[in-house]
Amino acid sequence: MSYRSLVTGILLFSAAAAGYAAGQGQETPAGKSKEAAAPALKTIEDQASYAIGLDIGRGMVAEKLALNPDLVIRGILDGMKKAKPLMTDEEIKTAMTKFTESRQAKMAEEAKSAGAKNLKDGETFLTANKAKPNVKTTESGLQYEVLKSGTGASPKATDVVKVHYHGTLIDGKVFDSSVERKEPAEFPVNRVIPGWTEALQKMKVGDKWKIVLPSKLAYGERGTPGGPIPPNAVLVFEVELLDIVK
Repeated sequence: MSYRSLVTGILLFSAAAAGYAAGQGQETPAGKSKEAAAPALKTIEDQASYAIGLDIGRGMVAEKLALNPDLVIRGILDGMKKAKPLMTDEEIKTAMTKFTESRQAKMAEEAKSAGAKNLKDGETFLTANKAKPNVKTTESGLQYEVLKSGTGASPKATDVVKVHYHGTLIDGKVFDSSVERKEPAEFPVNRVIPGWTEALQKMKVGDKWKIVLPSKLAYGERGTPGGPIPPNAVLVFEVELLDIVK
């Protein structure tokens, strides 16, 4: 997240938080707070306002931003009232730069820790899978099991193929599946991750294989930042080669 987008996100979230906090904590005659009734969303502007606020709030939670809600509310109210800020523009810029750098360092450390765990878990999985009777392992470390044998031709690296596939992490979590979309995929053999390029050239049209890719043959130590594949993840696919398109 860039400095500008981070600031924008915090301000939008602050607006939602301010509006929410303003309606909370009302005192009853007995001195106990009671929860305010939910506001009526009468107009499309009201509905859009709530939808945007809810989305931003969920996004800030997902980003794990450690914010002081009291100061967030104070900042947004000072801005709306054009009150004198508690910080100069230069102090704000410095604070936000340090905050962003701190978040990036924390995220990098978390990714490093997760990557180390995934690497260890992946090695354990690969060792166990390699020992299965029908699994073959290539020199690169690709593991495959023939589920169904075809009789067609094998594609070259420069060919475009049509395939059905179902991809999961080693815990069984699905991250991508043309089977679930009910629509085969077409792509050049040499334009996919290395494990796929190797496996497809060994397959024949009509083959269906289960392939297990070490992270070095998939997305490596970076994974897919912001996406479904974590760093150093071993990937499991069922791949059916339907046709060589050209």
